[in-house]
Amino acid sequence: MTPNRKVFTVRPVDGTSSLTQQVIDSVREAILSGELRPGELYSVYQLAAQLNVSRTPVREAMLRLAEAGMVRFERSRGFRVLRRDPREIAEVFHLRLLLEVPAARLAARRAGPELVESARAELEAMRAAAKDHDEPRFMRHDRAFHRLLLTAGANRKLVGMVDNLRDATITLGASTVDRSRSLADIAEEHEPILAALEARDPEAVAGAMRAHVSHTGELLLAQVATEAGVAADPADIDLLHAT
Repeated sequence: MTPNRKVFTVRPVDGTSSLTQQVIDSVREAILSGELRPGELYSVYQLAAQLNVSRTPVREAMLRLAEAGMVRFERSRGFRVLRRDPREIAEVFHLRLLLEVPAARLAARRAGPELVESARAELEAMRAAAKDHDEPRFMRHDRAFHRLLLTAGANRKLVGMVDNLRDATITLGASTVDRSRSLADIAEEHEPILAALEARDPEAVAGAMRAHVSHTGELLLAQVATEAGVAADPADIDLLHAT
């Protein structure tokens, strides 16, 4: 049996970032738009030809998407698009809670004026980006806000680990923006974290971080479960409240 040869549309690469990342973005958009459909088998060769790139960046991109659970390789046949698994979302956010909540508590214990000012500046930048509805800029400052607390916790390895977890969510194509909340809503969820940090209250900072991360996980879990046509598994929901 040969891979599905149906014509599909993907966004062409433009040379503004690595070819592998552009292929990832193009395929992810095609999956989310329905151009590439769950259950269908597609050809790596066909995709490379349509994007007018070599097969190497396409294979690298598909390997990363396979690691994220969006596609599955089938030997000598191509790749099959998979439905997003709500369990993947629950596990990613469970790990984020296990890492970020204790780190936020430790950051508050060590917080000085410089950390507070830096966090306030990142939140203000998030608000400005939300006003302009500039999602990429917003997310850069959102990530920087979280990195400040992770770094202040004096464990730099945590920064890379949480970055990888956030990247996994992006690769899965999961986002609440303009679906279950706005950029301004997301910025608002960071305000209690900053207020507790300013008050040098470790338990309040940890609680505010837990509320923000678990809420994000709950919204994404509900969205992905709805897309899959299933109810959210209570065990997955429990993961978001297990810390």
